Amino acid sequence: ELQASGGGLVQAGGSLKLSCAASGRTFSSVTVGWFRQPPGKEREFVAAISWNGGVQNYADSVKGRFTISRDNDKNMMYLQMSSLKTEDTAVYYCAADNVPYYNRVAVSVSQYDYWGQGTQVTVSS
Repeated sequence: ELQASGGGLVQAGGSLKLSCAASGRTFSSVTVGWFRQPPGKEREFVAAISWNGGVQNYADSVKGRFTISRDNDKNMMYLQMSSLKTEDTAVYYCAADNVPYYNRVAVSVSQYDYWGQGTQVTVSS
């Protein structure tokens, strides 16, 4: 139901834009977010945006470099990543909450019910 894309290999300092397409159901009324899982580590929160875009939350490690956005008409969400660092290397996952019209932007993996398959981002030095 969620399909992440846009990952790839980029040099440090470069940019990438990830996309997440929803199908089978609409996610326009729920919070959506991005998580990542670096090699050998647990999945961690990156960013989240409320259903109407009014509330956003970012991990401290990406603040000022990453921007989350969504297009509810297209049932899409995005993660614009700039000034990439080698430590941003990870598999990136999009996720969706299931509580409609609620401005919670949770940072916990357990509070998201729908997950995409992940897209690999590799940042080289």
